[in-house]
Amino acid sequence: MKYITTFLMTLTMAVASTMAQTNVVTYSPGVSADGVVYYLPKTALKIAVTATRTTVHPGDFHNYAQRMLRLNDAPHSEQTQWTIDRVQIVPFGVPDTSKVYLVALKKNTSAPLCSLTDDGILLSINAQTEQPQPATVEEKNSRSNDKMNSRDFFNQEILSAGSELKMAELTAAEIYNIRESRSELTKGEADYMPKDGEQLKLMLAKLDEQEKALMQLFKGYADTETKTWVLTYVPELGKEKDVLARFSDQRGLVDKDDLSGAPLYLTVANKKTVAAGQTELIDKKLIDKVVYYNIPSQAEVEVNFMGNALLKSQMPIAQFGHQEYLTDDLFNRRATCHVWLNPVTGNIQKIEDTSLVK
Repeated sequence: MKYITTFLMTLTMAVASTMAQTNVVTYSPGVSADGVVYYLPKTALKIAVTATRTTVHPGDFHNYAQRMLRLNDAPHSEQTQWTIDRVQIVPFGVPDTSKVYLVALKKNTSAPLCSLTDDGILLSINAQTEQPQPATVEEKNSRSNDKMNSRDFFNQEILSAGSELKMAELTAAEIYNIRESRSELTKGEADYMPKDGEQLKLMLAKLDEQEKALMQLFKGYADTETKTWVLTYVPELGKEKDVLARFSDQRGLVDKDDLSGAPLYLTVANKKTVAAGQTELIDKKLIDKVVYYNIPSQAEVEVNFMGNALLKSQMPIAQFGHQEYLTDDLFNRRATCHVWLNPVTGNIQKIEDTSLVK
């Protein structure tokens, strides 16, 4: 994190005798003449949906698959199917514009060192801390294809056949010959047995390759695509269930308004482990003289598709809880109190008073 050392002109003479500095992250409007303006976060979610498309293409001899090789499920037309593999959720913090507060700078005292994120969320007071790492999910796409050039494995007899039917018959006969050769090798009954186990492996692998290539002419081949979509969602009080997106078995993830897909539901249910709202100030004069922080409430998060729960998890949600405060006396008296806050929920992660350490 980048820090700058800034002496506010209105405080220079007042704090000179204390030999203290006011360090503030470079953020506008993070610094005012009265103090450091900061946001508390609200918890947002990155939802990564990973799905795989499988497209099966018919083979050139698909019309003869059942008759010649007893393949009852050989495709006769191109078939595409998308399926959801997994769902991941990563929480992250975004500035809550309804929770903008001030760390006031008192005259004749040392002002606190405030660490903010690049978008103004309070991270720590009187303690340096690293910028939070971004949510670790990203959109990605990968493809694979198992198609082989079957005609590279045609023998001279198949190549010289005068019709598709004859080619199919000769290809099926070659597949049966390959299977017989493999059986003889594994039983040790072949006319030309390999000299060692390594050579046997090579011969069996070559036969497997030949059979796979020729079988594709009857049963077809598949190409696949695996894709990850990343969606952002900010939970709201009073809105537990929402259509996150829709999923089509022909098109994959589509917009939630696209009725070609079935709804993918996201439920963020507040468990009400703490009350919502903000703790009342005992003295209204302290309104700009306290440091606010969040106490999040636990929530149960579930992603559901077609009646099946794809993911269930529990996590704290900042906006479902309430705000508490610390008095600024903790920070303007010899700067011995150090506080670290969670950038996702805004709650106190650690508080330390070095004056109590001997």
